[in-house]
Amino acid sequence: MEQISTLEAEALAAIRSAKNTADLREVELKYLGKNGLISGLMRGIGALPNEEKPIFGAKVNECRARVEGELGARNHELRQAELLRQFEAERIDITLPSRSARVGKEHILQQTTNKIKRVLGSMGFVYMESPELEDFKYNFDALNYPPDHPAMDEQDTFYVEDRKVLRTQCTALQGRVFESTKPPLRVFTVGRTFRNEAVDRTHSHTFHQVDCFMIDRGINMAHLKGTLGVFAREMFGPEVTVRFRPDFFPFVEPGVDYAISTPKLFGGKWVELGGAGLIHPNILESYGIDPEEFSGFAFGLGVERIPMMAYGVDDLRLFLENDLRFLSQFA
Repeated sequence: MEQISTLEAEALAAIRSAKNTADLREVELKYLGKNGLISGLMRGIGALPNEEKPIFGAKVNECRARVEGELGARNHELRQAELLRQFEAERIDITLPSRSARVGKEHILQQTTNKIKRVLGSMGFVYMESPELEDFKYNFDALNYPPDHPAMDEQDTFYVEDRKVLRTQCTALQGRVFESTKPPLRVFTVGRTFRNEAVDRTHSHTFHQVDCFMIDRGINMAHLKGTLGVFAREMFGPEVTVRFRPDFFPFVEPGVDYAISTPKLFGGKWVELGGAGLIHPNILESYGIDPEEFSGFAFGLGVERIPMMAYGVDDLRLFLENDLRFLSQFA
């Protein structure tokens, strides 16, 4: 019985002197653990006379209960103190100014695309899309490309399957529209195109194109030049003039390349912007559109060319390298 009292007194003293919950845990293991001093008292109960065993066991259990009670109370006290110290150490001064949130900006190509959509949309053209993985039929056959036509060599195409290609031009939209919509119509699209090009300052395997076309009664080259003039002036400024020179494209007849000039941007020099012309009668006939009744024009250009000309960018690769030092200039 004296041993029980002695261990209890030692345990209570150790509990009161514990400075933190880690120390308290050591005290608990020392006295109440599986191999603890108070727990070990029960292992000697077998040596006692039978009449003393119940009394001894009850005293050990009472001792254990008092020690556990003190442990719980001291643990609560120490835990509260530790939490207060932690809160104090981690306290945030809410009166300090906050860090500015970093907000993303639209990519310069997206800004250009949005402007193109606003300009052509305001002229009555309807925006439509076509798949980037395109049928060979729409990318070539529907655009008046005969088999083995020399113009096919100008576009080194990515073939996914025999009759599936990554579209080389957004003009592929025309056939899809002609199948479902009868004239009169005004349609444009903006999207990614792909050609197997060696990447350098002026070439890329991935680039963006605008394609725009209109079909109605009596459409001629004057309508085309007038439309391109409005488009160019909205994109580059009111002083822009447009020039046509004969060129060949399988899907237009006659075909032209068109250039623009403005003293503000190019010092009066002519800069080629894209290709255009009247939609070839063969294309109209293949979709059941009478070329004697309807005619139309089409034009296209590279989206990257617009900011390159407007801002003096001389390397096409900069648009797709995601260098924030370059892109942040256009925020």
